[in-house]
Amino acid sequence: MDAELERILPSDDEYPPSIHKAMRYSVFAGGKRLRPTLCLEAGRLFAGDEKALLRVGSALELIHTYSLIHDDLPALDNDDLRRGKPTSHVVFGEATAILAGDALLTLAFETIAGAGNGTPDQTVRVIHELAHAIGTIRGMVGGQVADMETTDTTGDVARLEYIHSAKTGAFMRAALRSGALLSAANKDDLARITTYGDKIGLAFQIADDLLDVTGTEAEVGKTIGKDQQQHKATYPALHGVEASKRIAAQLADEACEALAHYGERAEILQGIALYIVGRRQ
Repeated sequence: MDAELERILPSDDEYPPSIHKAMRYSVFAGGKRLRPTLCLEAGRLFAGDEKALLRVGSALELIHTYSLIHDDLPALDNDDLRRGKPTSHVVFGEATAILAGDALLTLAFETIAGAGNGTPDQTVRVIHELAHAIGTIRGMVGGQVADMETTDTTGDVARLEYIHSAKTGAFMRAALRSGALLSAANKDDLARITTYGDKIGLAFQIADDLLDVTGTEAEVGKTIGKDQQQHKATYPALHGVEASKRIAAQLADEACEALAHYGERAEILQGIALYIVGRRQ
C-alpha cells in the first residue's frame, strides 16, 4: 500500500513543494492502513481485480488522511499530536494544512477515476459510495458536525450512535462496499458486507473512546483524555468503561457472524473485527 501511495503522490520537490511536502508528511506519518485493507479484503472475498482494489484502497487512505488533518485543526479538535508526530498545522501552518487536506481529498477522486480494470459503471458506483459516506447525510462531515454540537450532558444513546456511525462507521462501511462493488459481489454479498461494516465501524469508535480513557499517549499516538476535557459525548461517558467494552465485543461477534456464510474465506475480515476491539493504538 505504501508503494502504491508513493506512486500516486507528487514528489516533495514537485512545484509548489510546500503543499506536496505537507501532503506526504501526513500520509507517511504512520497509521494502520485499515481502510485500504478492508477494501482489499472485501474485494478479494469476491474475486476482485487486485490492481483496481489497490488503487482504490490507496485513494481511501488519502481521504482518511485528509479527514485527520482537518480534524486536528484548531477550529475543530485543536490537537498537536497525530500518529505520534506533530500534526500538520503545527509543522506547516494552518493554511497549508487546510490546503493539504483539500488536495488529498481531490487527489483521491482523481485516483479512483483512473483506477483502471473496473468497468465505468463500477467506478461511478464507487465514487458515489465514497462521496456519500464523507458527506453530510449520515456521513463523515455530518457526524463531525453532530459531534461538535454534542456534549456528555446533552447526548443520549441514539444521538451518540448516530455520531459514531456517521463520523467513523460510514467511511469504513464504504471502504468495504467499494471493494465489493469492484468485484463479483451480488446483492446478498453486498448486504452481508454492509452489515459487517456497520458493526465494525461502531465497534472501532467505541474502542477509540475507550483508548482515550484507558490508553497512553505512547500507545495511541495522540493526546489522550481530550474527550473528557472537552465534555464530549462518548460511550464510556454514557455507559461506563466495562459496559462499553462489552458492547464493542458484542459488535465484533456480530460482525464475524455476518460473514460466517463464507467460511474460511472470511477469516482475515473476521480477524480484523476482533483486532479492532482489542487494539491499543
